[in-house]
Amino acid sequence: MNYQRISYAVWEITLKCNLACQHCGSRAGHSRNKELSTEEALNLVQQLAEVGIKEVTLIGGEAFLRPDWLEIAKAISQAGMLCGMTTGGYGITLDTAQKMKEAGIKMVSVSMDGLETTHNYLRGKKDSWQWAFKTMSHLKQAGISFGCNTQINRLSAPEFPRIYETIRNAGALAWQIQLTVPMGRAADNSNILLQPYELLDVYPMIARVAQRAKREGVKIQAGNNIGYYGPYERLLRGGDDWSFWQGCGAGLSTLGIEADGAIKGCPSLPTTAYTGGNIRDYNLKTIIEETEELRFNLGAGTPKGTEHLWGFCKTCEFAELCRGGCSWTAHVFFDRRGNNPYCHYRALTQEKNGIRERVFLKRQADGNPFDNGEFQLIEEPINTPWPDNDSLHFTADKIQWPEDWAEETNMSLPLAVSNV
Repeated sequence: MNYQRISYAVWEITLKCNLACQHCGSRAGHSRNKELSTEEALNLVQQLAEVGIKEVTLIGGEAFLRPDWLEIAKAISQAGMLCGMTTGGYGITLDTAQKMKEAGIKMVSVSMDGLETTHNYLRGKKDSWQWAFKTMSHLKQAGISFGCNTQINRLSAPEFPRIYETIRNAGALAWQIQLTVPMGRAADNSNILLQPYELLDVYPMIARVAQRAKREGVKIQAGNNIGYYGPYERLLRGGDDWSFWQGCGAGLSTLGIEADGAIKGCPSLPTTAYTGGNIRDYNLKTIIEETEELRFNLGAGTPKGTEHLWGFCKTCEFAELCRGGCSWTAHVFFDRRGNNPYCHYRALTQEKNGIRERVFLKRQADGNPFDNGEFQLIEEPINTPWPDNDSLHFTADKIQWPEDWAEETNMSLPLAVSNV
């Protein structure tokens, strides 16, 4: 392999944000110290093209709060790379959307984390839900394709089918879903996180919505901490024989860039543990080729590829292929990668053995962007009484199915979504 192994980059161009989300992993709000200048950013665009990047997604904070963001987007497009954007959608006017179109932004993902009350609560502004839909309307008028992204947690999970209906009706073509994990502010609000064994009720719900979305022309895009070898794996990842999780892609296919020039193998990974270098100190090619932080997945398919595994993941029959699932998810729970509690196959296996897994916070995060605390994992008999003080405990009977889905919710899922 050479440095052109990486094809997709997610670039945080500023940490400044006009929302204050309770589950924000980067603790966005204010600009970082010494964010890249326009000249440095445009130079980085050329370096991205030179190392073989084909697609760049601009994120924040809120990307459009950086004054030169359209100049950066235009440069990406002119360099032959596909330019996309992920946004909270708070404040994108029709004029802004038209300028985005002119700059070459081809696709936009708008964050949608619940129905109106839940979304506004999580996003920290009472009109953020309404603005998200205004933004979608403006993108549609400007001729920019858009989808949505949703974090699934104990607040949003009960509303999941109804969230789907709202974004489908707004014209979203795709829907990326992922589980909320304890990074940044989400580590401070860990009561909203799903417990591992609650996945037993979450995944049948997701699969049923995914079936409907497939029929109605909305593409479900499973995030890196969704699934893993349960009965709905292929359905959630595209539907064909090779649509299943095949291990962490950090440094293999993806690249993460922070606003001050820090380079990681994946945009979600904690900054301190996974930054390979800064483009102010080294060129991008050198960072990708030579730093261990961007090379830790190069042993995939060899005995070295599973050396980092521990706990349940070390004993799993899918260990060599899965390599512990999403490195980000495991690390932010346990301060080390290699044992991922958010795994459907794992929850099903533990259930067969009469075991329930639960996590609780034992060390708080420090309060820095992309930081994490540390959780303790406990195994207990599956019939152990649930803690009395946990009012957010998620169960299937809390799911808000639309009325016209009532008959369908009692139908069996087809055999086509059987296990890997």
